[in-house]
Amino acid sequence: MGRTLADKKELVTEIQELLDDAQLAFVIDYKGLTVAEISNLRNRLRPKGAVCKIAKNTLMRIAVEGNDNWQPITEFLKDSSAFVLVKEDFGGAIKEYQAFQKDTKKTTLRGGVMEGQALSEDQIKAITELPTKEELMARLAGAIKAMPTRVAVGINAVPTQLAVGVKEVPASLARAIQAVSEKDAA
Repeated sequence: MGRTLADKKELVTEIQELLDDAQLAFVIDYKGLTVAEISNLRNRLRPKGAVCKIAKNTLMRIAVEGNDNWQPITEFLKDSSAFVLVKEDFGGAIKEYQAFQKDTKKTTLRGGVMEGQALSEDQIKAITELPTKEELMARLAGAIKAMPTRVAVGINAVPTQLAVGVKEVPASLARAIQAVSEKDAA
């Protein structure tokens, strides 16, 4: 039994709401997956803040119509499409999909969209190499924590170097006077 018009409108609205929350969407070909495998993929993605939504390509076209941010997704709509919509942990969600893909060997990644830009499969995979939000925050905290130490070391070094320089002035002056007197004597 097919979907009614009301069901389709409800699904389009649901997709639009998911897209409003998402920052990255990628399209996979899910042909050949069983219901259990799709459920497995959804369960893997959920902790990463991602949702796997299966919808007809026509309904996705309607959902992104007039939305410039998601419009590029239409170039990946063909055959049987599943949509992975990621809210936060891009790298984690992509890695989970890649692990699922490796386990099942049944899906292919067509491409995706982020900030209104179409992304190729290679570009999506490159996102996994970026540091996570937590890693960036830790790096920033480490850099901020190291700043006072560096400043203190620098401040402590100035008087020491100044004292060494002042201590060397008499000795340098004595050597200069001795060199001048030896030159005059010669």
